[in-house]
Amino acid sequence: MNKLITKIGDHYIHIICESKELNNMFEKNFNSDICAENELPDLIIKIEEGYGVPFQDYEVEIIKNESQIQYRRADYLIEVNTEFKSATISVYNDFALKHALTNLYSAFIVYHNWGLLIHSSCAIENGKAHIFAGQSGAGKSTAAKLSNPRPLLSDEATLVKIASNKVTVYNSPFRSEIQSDHFEGNVELASVQLLYQALQNQRTRSAKSDALLHLMDKVFFWPHSDEETKTIMRLMTYLVKNVPVYELHFQKNNTFWELIS
Repeated sequence: MNKLITKIGDHYIHIICESKELNNMFEKNFNSDICAENELPDLIIKIEEGYGVPFQDYEVEIIKNESQIQYRRADYLIEVNTEFKSATISVYNDFALKHALTNLYSAFIVYHNWGLLIHSSCAIENGKAHIFAGQSGAGKSTAAKLSNPRPLLSDEATLVKIASNKVTVYNSPFRSEIQSDHFEGNVELASVQLLYQALQNQRTRSAKSDALLHLMDKVFFWPHSDEETKTIMRLMTYLVKNVPVYELHFQKNNTFWELIS
């Protein structure tokens, strides 16, 4: 049985998996953290294969009882205790595992009132992080690729810590196309761009209410209680109050960075 000890955000995660094929995904996307070996895990995840059928849709069924929460999709099953200390993920393949891990960690950080996992890409410019969000096909991956050689913190799921004094971004292992560079620590979030492809570059400031509306559906989560929904709303409200959000109409080249820098 293989065990990977890694750190995501501020959290020490122990991942236990017997499958060599599934372990390849961990080795590719999740850095082993030797320094974490003596740290108590914040979350222990056991991975099992042989569950379900190939991907059908994104519909997730949530069942909660006194001791456990289940997140069930056609190609995966997550069973996590209500304190989000230990979980078992049963999957059909590595595609299902990637989605299950993303969704479990998103629920974990919301439960601990730590932050949000936002469907977006994120790059660093002059020591500050800038998020690129939008509807499917708006250009999140394109903006990430065009941001080279700037360090990239995410190309699909941005890991945002929302604290009482600031909003910061960590390197995200939940990747789509562009693999993670080794980057430790966090970076202050300076702006969020809501993307629209256009013939000319233009950036305008969004009202906080509009920004909140547009960003809420970019959070990875399936609320199973009113309390969880309120937590997500409160975290996102703090974000848009403290970080400027813009509509960015951009050409498919890197000149849009002139408007951000």
